[in-house]
Amino acid sequence: MNRLLNIAPEKLTAEQADVFERLTAGRGRILGPYKIWIHSPAVASGMEHIGTFLNKRSSLTTRAVEIGILVIAQHWDADYVRQAHIRLGKEAGLTQATIDAILAGRDPQLTDAHERAVHKFAVALVAGAKLPDAEFAEIESVLGREGIAEVLVLLGYYTSVALGMKVHQVPVP
Repeated sequence: MNRLLNIAPEKLTAEQADVFERLTAGRGRILGPYKIWIHSPAVASGMEHIGTFLNKRSSLTTRAVEIGILVIAQHWDADYVRQAHIRLGKEAGLTQATIDAILAGRDPQLTDAHERAVHKFAVALVAGAKLPDAEFAEIESVLGREGIAEVLVLLGYYTSVALGMKVHQVPVP
């Protein structure tokens, strides 16, 4: 049972209507997670800003972003996020073997240093591991502090997406 509660346009508060208008202006529709967040317009607005930054202006490549998202999908056993980002990962150039390894919790044997650093950092964080100083320094030398900040926010943002879609029992796309 899908628990999303769509708000009829005439029932939106002024603040919700403003956020709704901004969300649909570029996409033509409101995406699933925003149907959850729109009930708190400040949250929806903030999450839209973060999501757009992560997917359009971040220092991380599209492939690195998709690697981080797939780690989150695997961690939370999030079918909606998993299916959506298998497709987007392939569009970004990830091979099926790489995607399968990430989703199975195996080393995907990434050759790009940035992608390896994002994967290593994400896997350590979702495992709850405290990164030893040497590993943190290695990741920092590749991603920089900007990249570290962006990976942290990426994982938090997509954790919210994954959990929201699970809680609201949104069908897999």
